[in-house]
Amino acid sequence: MEEEIINRVANNKKLITFDLEDYYPEGERLSFDIKDWLYEGFILREKDFRKHVSEHDWSQYENKYVALNCSTDAIVPGWAYLLVTSALIPFAKKVVIGSLEDLETILYTHIINDLDVSEYQDKLVIIKGCSNKPVPENAYIALIQKLQAVAKSIMYGEACSSVPLFKKK
Repeated sequence: MEEEIINRVANNKKLITFDLEDYYPEGERLSFDIKDWLYEGFILREKDFRKHVSEHDWSQYENKYVALNCSTDAIVPGWAYLLVTSALIPFAKKVVIGSLEDLETILYTHIINDLDVSEYQDKLVIIKGCSNKPVPENAYIALIQKLQAVAKSIMYGEACSSVPLFKKK
């Protein structure tokens, strides 16, 4: 007679797995490089730049997350990014200056800041480490800062092979 295998980890009500991937904001991410709107990729000429902004089809960014950047070593005045952002506001879900990773970090920072962690009070929490979606390292840092205030214990990885990170004294 075969003995039934019982998963004690899955049945442990005090152990909670927190997967940042569950909070991934759906939507396409785009990088918008302004270098093509600069003279020789380096010099911002205000009149030409404003013309590019006014003639560009901004509707293509409808419901998308946009990371603004300049891939050359050009010195870009702050108002240039503000002007582009102003044109994107009616269409894009979110606009940031930086890389796509910076965009993900900012999105997750907002999500984690707004997260109600009361359900993790005095619980054993495992922060799941592997994900199929682009979860930035900074999201894990923000999460442990939020959880450490309430959790009894925090680990990283999977239930079968977790790394202890924090234990309340």
